[in-house]
Amino acid sequence: MKFRITVLLSLLSIIVSADWLTPELLWKLGRVSDPQLSSDGSMAIYNIRRYDMAANKGNSDIWLYNFTSGIAKAIASDSSNESQARWSTDGKRIIYLNDKGSSQLWSMNVDGSDKVQVSDLSSDINAFGISGNGRMIWITQDVKMDKFLGKEKYADLPKTTGHVYDDLMMRHWDSWADGSYSHIFVAPFDNNKITSAPIDIMKDEHYDSPTKPNGGDEEIAWSNDGRKLSYTCIKYSGREYAMNTNSDIYLYDLVTSKTTNATESNKGYDKAAAFSPDGSMLAWISWEEPGNEASLQRLFVMDMKTNTIRNLSQGFENNVENIHWSGKSDRIYFISDINATDQIFYCDPSSKSEKNMVQLTNDVADFNGLSIVTTSSREDKILSSRMSFSEPTELFSVDAKSGKSVQITFTNKDDLSPITLGEVKKFMVKTSDKKDMLTWVIYPPNFNPANKYPTLLYCQGGPQSTVSQFFSFRWNMQLMAANGYIVVAPNRRGLPGFGKEWNDEISGDWGGQAMTDLLSGIDSIAKHPYVDKNKMGAVGASFGGYSVFWLEGHHQKRFKAFISHCGVFNLESMLGTEELFFYFHENEGAYWRSPKPVTYLKYSPHNYVQNWDTPILIISNEKDYRIPYSQGLEAFSAARAQNIPARFLSFPDEGHWVLKPQNGLMWQREFFDWLGKYLK
Repeated sequence: MKFRITVLLSLLSIIVSADWLTPELLWKLGRVSDPQLSSDGSMAIYNIRRYDMAANKGNSDIWLYNFTSGIAKAIASDSSNESQARWSTDGKRIIYLNDKGSSQLWSMNVDGSDKVQVSDLSSDINAFGISGNGRMIWITQDVKMDKFLGKEKYADLPKTTGHVYDDLMMRHWDSWADGSYSHIFVAPFDNNKITSAPIDIMKDEHYDSPTKPNGGDEEIAWSNDGRKLSYTCIKYSGREYAMNTNSDIYLYDLVTSKTTNATESNKGYDKAAAFSPDGSMLAWISWEEPGNEASLQRLFVMDMKTNTIRNLSQGFENNVENIHWSGKSDRIYFISDINATDQIFYCDPSSKSEKNMVQLTNDVADFNGLSIVTTSSREDKILSSRMSFSEPTELFSVDAKSGKSVQITFTNKDDLSPITLGEVKKFMVKTSDKKDMLTWVIYPPNFNPANKYPTLLYCQGGPQSTVSQFFSFRWNMQLMAANGYIVVAPNRRGLPGFGKEWNDEISGDWGGQAMTDLLSGIDSIAKHPYVDKNKMGAVGASFGGYSVFWLEGHHQKRFKAFISHCGVFNLESMLGTEELFFYFHENEGAYWRSPKPVTYLKYSPHNYVQNWDTPILIISNEKDYRIPYSQGLEAFSAARAQNIPARFLSFPDEGHWVLKPQNGLMWQREFFDWLGKYLK
């Protein structure tokens, strides 16, 4: 195998020269996001984030692409983080966030000149949005309202580290509740500065908007005239918050200062509303089933005059995400997962047909971020970010008629052009119940079918999260292939993109058909002569980590090594998670219910540790509150108590993901060291 690598280590500064992808090179790549077209479609601004391994941190810069010249250049790139760049309504300035000192609004000319700070508030600005007429702005800031820390309650104990809580949701994903809430403020704006003190439209409310932890500016939107503001919020706290998925779309009227709930009738998630440019309609994404975070995501619209609500997704069995109106208000563009890719679709909001959802793109790739403007010629111009197993995110122009995509940015071309990547193939594998399952197979670079290769089964997390064409900076298929492994990635039962029935079949059946599907995937590919059946492993995170724990007790000698990252091990002790609606929905109730749901006995991996016999690397991070750290500890103890070779990797400063550069690099090194020990 040809593999040339030169590594120079000096104060953890890493220079890499390689023919194949390496972890060091992966961390060197720029990460493109947040494309925003100018109103005339002639230019685009976007973000690139790069990481400094020695400094152990990242930095975000703002770039400009000119469609006429085809040139991309950095226009804000100092040592602070510049992000969330947005065009002023007259197109002459760019408004953005800069965290120099504190996170505040800044403004600059289109060429990056004349940078000026336009806000000087006492708290950080987390996000913002300018109204269509350019006269109003919303911003979000954290507002301290509750006291949970001991030193806040007891003035004579300033060094105590205790936290005191009386209800659930005291922690979420990777953070303990500190009594702060993200609130929306509105203020007059003149494209250069905030002209009066911002008003808190959520005053005295102990709720967050955007929703935590992943909500962003897509959850807050102006009407074009700047009179109304829509926002997403879960107006529950404590036990009620932990037990349901009822977020709603709220409408705030700036004239009357009144707030109304537009989606009160739906008890599932309602999120990410957007006003039509003509002001006649409001569109949003609505989850079908209360209590189920992975239920079907539908596209709803409301007539703003009559308050009549319609479901535009009737008959469409795939999820709707990332909605954007055309400038003429005659189309709603969105992204949906279909057949293990994420594609751009559109629909006519006035149509009542059940065949209203039209697929525009059909690339073997994932489209994610969207920006759409309608030019003076009344044509829709579409800019999207796109990635695949073999390419990190770049920007693509998409033809609104043909769906043809053309790459316009080449951020990582110089770094990746010398690299040989592995071939990616799609297989349709028959499951045990005779259904077709799309399975991706990624081959090592310079693959030779006459040779035999160690092979990995990739187990997806979620549980309801498609094995689409994602480019991950940790679970990177090409990086696994570059280390000499064939990677088998089945789209098992319980993944979206293949219809509602396929997606729903995971709930209450974690250890059932989904696990059989994983084995069907690896068994089918293992029939090929180039797979070394004596050197197969299985890896996965979150529900994928659960899958690894489950397979350890049921694989019947198929695998020689396992890696489980932040996986579920004991379904009963998983009660330590935070969003209990997920826990109860997926397990068909609480474990103390009578009769006790069979899931806790039948599908909990800890009940099968007596069958464990294979070396396993277990990763469990101390700030992971979704799948508590103790899950990995229990699994590691069970393995070593039975004298099974095992390794425990933990980061005290990481949560469900590994986000810090040096931690990420260590993670990769331990990952491949473990696999190499048993599969090479």
